Amino acid sequence: MHTHATASAGYRIGSLLADFQPDFTFSAPLPLPEAEFAERLRRIRRQAVEAGHDALVVHAGSVGWFHASNAYLRYLCDWMREGVLIIPTDADKPLTLLSFFTQSVLLPPAGEPLLVEDIWQIGPIGREYADRPGDAVLKTAEKCADILARLSLNKAQIGEIGDRTSLTFQAALHTLMPGCRFVSDNPILDRLQKIRSPREIEMFRAAAQLISIGTQAAYHVAKPGVTDHEIFAAFTAAQMAFGGETGDGYQIGINEFGTHCGKPYGHVVRPGDLINLYISNVTWRGYTAQTARMIAVGDITERQEIVLAACTEGVKRAERLIKPGALMRDINNAAFGPMIEQGMLNDAEARTMPYNWSAMPDGEARLIPQQYVRDVDWEALGRKLMHVYPATHGPHNPNLGHSVGMAGGQNSFNISSHNYDRLETGMVFVLHTQWLEPLSAGCNIGDCYVVTEDGFENLSRHTPLETHRVRAGV
Repeated sequence: MHTHATASAGYRIGSLLADFQPDFTFSAPLPLPEAEFAERLRRIRRQAVEAGHDALVVHAGSVGWFHASNAYLRYLCDWMREGVLIIPTDADKPLTLLSFFTQSVLLPPAGEPLLVEDIWQIGPIGREYADRPGDAVLKTAEKCADILARLSLNKAQIGEIGDRTSLTFQAALHTLMPGCRFVSDNPILDRLQKIRSPREIEMFRAAAQLISIGTQAAYHVAKPGVTDHEIFAAFTAAQMAFGGETGDGYQIGINEFGTHCGKPYGHVVRPGDLINLYISNVTWRGYTAQTARMIAVGDITERQEIVLAACTEGVKRAERLIKPGALMRDINNAAFGPMIEQGMLNDAEARTMPYNWSAMPDGEARLIPQQYVRDVDWEALGRKLMHVYPATHGPHNPNLGHSVGMAGGQNSFNISSHNYDRLETGMVFVLHTQWLEPLSAGCNIGDCYVVTEDGFENLSRHTPLETHRVRAGV
């Protein structure tokens, strides 16, 4: 049977946020100008020429909750849906987009593709959906082959860009065009996104400000008796009210041990709880930011205070090194210094560091410890927690941070002990120190940065890095 707080909590979110206002003014940049997309296209075509491609075929599928499976089409032409973009290498030939081949109900706006001449609607089909025979993915491949043939590219070298959702489409296209040579070439687009333009940085800045607004809203409502659902909802409502594109890009972890990377399930905040807001993706016009913050409710243990202090100091030490030319390894290792000083780690090397999701030292699978863990709110739902998470102590990841890019994009670099690259002006990344000890202590805290010509800008500066404290009796 549900607890009373879990059953009724959703009715009070309006009153909890009734007097909330962020303590800074949000800057909402306009969409990127078409000229910036044109410059991207010029650079992409040049790289395609250097690679010997006669055309590029860029595929993005559709995944759950009406999201495109990767950020490539949004980066190339600001298209939010699934699709296949055909880019002839010759600058005098137009771009063509094939789309509307999934059952997604999303329609423009936002979604008029820039620089594209023709859009072909393939149409989702199938016996169950439309009582019509066929496969939309194969139909898309057929139309793509038809357009390439019209461009006299029957015996050409085609660069392919996509992800795992692209495999069926690409296999069909290969079969339909046996005279072509297909070369997977995602790095053409990945390389371009390592350094960001001034206008792109405006987008990252806005995304980080949305995180700060959401975090301040979460702080506003967090107190004993409030549920994790309400804190999560407060964050979501606040950032989306200012223009955030999705409410599905972050985690909340609450318990007496500080375990993070969770989703809300009905936990009622109590004195002694540690709350983690791990904001791994808040999006402004396709661009994301990332931060992590901790909330302590009332008194916590001495060990937990040590872990919080070590992680907070680690981010600060790393931040001091951020500037063009700084070695990423040095930044990473500086952050792990406080943990080494506290005896939590022996060194900062990723290869040997214990971390929460690591396998056994010999590479074999690790058995998650079986043990009853008391959780009254979970048990109120008729369930029991019968395993210990995390399975082992250490940071959540064996590194300090990573690049931040577009929603659905891949990291172009990690801030790690084995990364000997140097920072460059225009790089955007998150630094988050993380530490978890099973059933004991945990912390995940970090900021989002852009490298400037003379140092850095902390994009998430509107909320302090230090642990937010909530009085137990509030």
